[in-house]
Amino acid sequence: MAPFPCIQTDPTANTARAMRIGSYQLENNLIVAPMAGVTDRPFRQLCKRMGAGMAVSEMVASNSLLWGSEKTRRRANHDGEVEPVAVQIAGADPRMLAEAARYNVDHGAQIIDINMGCPAKKVCSVMAGSALLRDEPLVGRILDAVVAAAGVPVTLKIRTGWDRGYRNALSVARTAERAGVKALAIHGRTRACGFSGEAEYDTIAAVKAEVGIPVIANGDLSTPEKVKAVLDYTRADGVMIGRAAQGRPWMFREIQHYLRTGDRLPPPEVQEIHRVLLAHLNELYAFYGEHTGVRVARKHISWYTKGLAGSAAFRHAMNQLETSAAQLAAVNGFFAQLAQSGRRLTYVEERAA
Repeated sequence: MAPFPCIQTDPTANTARAMRIGSYQLENNLIVAPMAGVTDRPFRQLCKRMGAGMAVSEMVASNSLLWGSEKTRRRANHDGEVEPVAVQIAGADPRMLAEAARYNVDHGAQIIDINMGCPAKKVCSVMAGSALLRDEPLVGRILDAVVAAAGVPVTLKIRTGWDRGYRNALSVARTAERAGVKALAIHGRTRACGFSGEAEYDTIAAVKAEVGIPVIANGDLSTPEKVKAVLDYTRADGVMIGRAAQGRPWMFREIQHYLRTGDRLPPPEVQEIHRVLLAHLNELYAFYGEHTGVRVARKHISWYTKGLAGSAAFRHAMNQLETSAAQLAAVNGFFAQLAQSGRRLTYVEERAA
């Protein structure tokens, strides 16, 4: 099966369209993928401001013993979040997942997403995430229990299967549709693939052709042109973007513009990257507090500055800083040096460097 066939796309076709998940009408069909340690409330809000139609939270464990932890309470904090609020839950026990759905709805979740796509060993080792794809009867019991308990639209995130010899996304999709799941996101790799190699989209296209619920394509969607090609090929209702948005939240407005017009927006200049980064950092400090906020901010600073001249040394020094004031001063100093270079740098140039 080819990872992605060479196809001709119509640059004038309008694939930037609104999308409905249950009773919720999204502004467009661009969705931020749930990513552990990344899609916290500040990041979700930023991506929504930059053009994403919906953003799914980091996964919340179904184990009720963890609900009182600081991490879980923070993940259940949706104060001021733009609707709809989508929360991903993870686990392997139908009863516990049903309880987790109710818990998160009580704390503001408007859409519940079930994680059957995570390939991480620590998740699969407890038969959660993509490990569930090996037990289709259990998949059915989980979906039935969560849909019955949630009282809000339920969505599902899966991979194409456990390994290349066991691709069962279509069978799981049919089970999800029968259970009342309102949308299905499919990452174009098996669990065994992890994030290596290229995503394939034939399986996503096959699922879309057979089920009546919205299908969302995921995997290697790093440019507006790639997003359009995948939408054209799979006929998916939307796309879900994860790693490509790290340090690049404006890609949602770039994709939306390209899908609507066939033209590329000018990439952001370094001055805008600086402004967006500063705002993001201040939101992280406010959300996590000084100690944790500084540590969470480090990876975001690294993503935003990757490829810029001198950024390797800057990132190494920045990772030693222990206060938000020191971090902000370092960021401002780094971007001031870039401005003094006299070059009109853009994000495209930075990524290509």
